[in-house]
Amino acid sequence: MKMDKSHPLAHLLEGKRIVLGSQSPRRIEILSQLGLPFECRPSHAPEDHDKYTKAEDVPQLLAHRKAEYLRSTLAPNELLITADTIVILGEEIIEKPKNLADAKCFLEKLSGQWHKVITGYCILSHDKEYQASVESSIRFAELHPDEIEYYITRYQVLDKAGAYGIQDWIGLIGVAEIRGSYHNVMGLPSAHLYSNLKKFLSWNKTVEISESKNFDQTSGANCPY
Repeated sequence: MKMDKSHPLAHLLEGKRIVLGSQSPRRIEILSQLGLPFECRPSHAPEDHDKYTKAEDVPQLLAHRKAEYLRSTLAPNELLITADTIVILGEEIIEKPKNLADAKCFLEKLSGQWHKVITGYCILSHDKEYQASVESSIRFAELHPDEIEYYITRYQVLDKAGAYGIQDWIGLIGVAEIRGSYHNVMGLPSAHLYSNLKKFLSWNKTVEISESKNFDQTSGANCPY
């Protein structure tokens, strides 16, 4: 994919290459839809975290770790984007399921409940770094056991935090309400990323900025988050 010369960021990206530190089909799709040419260079950084890290801080921590893992591979003209997404129910992080039994259990927990989805992302070049995390809130309708069984046996759920993809069948029939960015729930907060990528490309000096509480969310009386 070549950069469209009429793209609003074309002049800022002239001579630069974007690297996506991920093989996630959702992140690839979102970045492609932004009209940005890029190559995938997956990060194999460990995704564990200690029990003392606040759940809300985990995605940004892991996004930064993924970026650090790939830092030494960057050419001077390359710009790296990494991200990590987690699902939080109450105070519990709902990880990626290890098997279908886990997936069934996770969806039973999320059924009829509000939960948070937080994506942390990092933009890194040889002389600059920007980090942010974006939060959305989701309310699932009550899910019937047959609906959960149908979904987990017909869709790829083992690679998804919380055992679901909002863009999948379960999102169509089960997501009753959403506060914040839909694409953030998919795995990359497109509008937030685009806005800050534009700023990042305009900075001319070494800088490191972190927005650990920059949540893309609207308040609501029925939303506990």
